[in-house]
Amino acid sequence: MLTCGRYMASSSYSNSPCAACKFLRRKCMPDCIFAPYFPPEEPQKFANVHKIFGASNVSKLLNEVLPHQREDAVNSLAYEAEARIKDPVYGCVGAISVLQRHVLRLQKELEATNADLMRYACNDMPTSTTSSQFGRRMGHEGGSFGQSSGLYYSSPWNNEPYDQDSQERGGEGNM
Repeated sequence: MLTCGRYMASSSYSNSPCAACKFLRRKCMPDCIFAPYFPPEEPQKFANVHKIFGASNVSKLLNEVLPHQREDAVNSLAYEAEARIKDPVYGCVGAISVLQRHVLRLQKELEATNADLMRYACNDMPTSTTSSQFGRRMGHEGGSFGQSSGLYYSSPWNNEPYDQDSQERGGEGNM
């Protein structure tokens, strides 16, 4: 029976011990400190926590933490234990470092892309040169973007009206 994400202490514990008590091979009492946080359906969760932190330390920690903070504490312990099993040296700090490097790389890429957009928006070069640069950047090599695809799209980077560009290209691309 679930209540707010936790298992209630009830007669169901007498039928099925929590994962901690089952792992420790002891009888699960109705006031078991582990029962609300280590349900019998998640035996690996307690096994990981026990392997890294030890049942006695986890029990002490849960008794010291306020009841409304225990679920968060157990989730943190479980996350750190799983990370320590995957990476015994760095644990979750290793995962955080990888994510921070990824964020920095994406920020640099975003800055470069924004600089490119500003350069294209402020560029006073003729349309064919701008289109040619844009086409190469987008993977359309061999001339300008409009000429290689047979289509012409007006954009805010063009200073010339659509009809004039169409006539310069020999009337191609009218849809």
